[in-house]
Amino acid sequence: MTAPGTGRRFTRPVRPWTPSLTRGELATVLNRLRSWNPFDGGTLLDDVAVVLDDVPPAEEATEEIAERLHGHLMRLVNIAVAAEAERDPAAAQLIQHARTLRGEDLPGDHGEAIVHLRRLGWTANELLERLVAVRCLKEAE
Repeated sequence: MTAPGTGRRFTRPVRPWTPSLTRGELATVLNRLRSWNPFDGGTLLDDVAVVLDDVPPAEEATEEIAERLHGHLMRLVNIAVAAEAERDPAAAQLIQHARTLRGEDLPGDHGEAIVHLRRLGWTANELLERLVAVRCLKEAE
């Protein structure tokens, strides 16, 4: 009887490992990972609360809030597409609405800008809720 590990070993040739991506492709992936910002549902809900509040945001803050809401919508749409949430008719409709709103410029008139911000906020909130309902995201805290 032979001790374990001292028996006959069989060998066969193994191909050397080659990376699946080139050096440039790996650098691109690394740069994208470094610039990645994870989805933050709490921040989204804070921004939605600001625009849907009874007291509208100040005129000087509208551009910054619109930019943040556009970012939230972009992340939500990307998450929805990656998770194939477009199969759900309600989610598909909200995704299309979000894309349309993101393409619109912020109106110059403060009153119209507030209406636009509220549409952005409402759409972001509804899309978030729909993605939670179809289990693409966990509920935001």
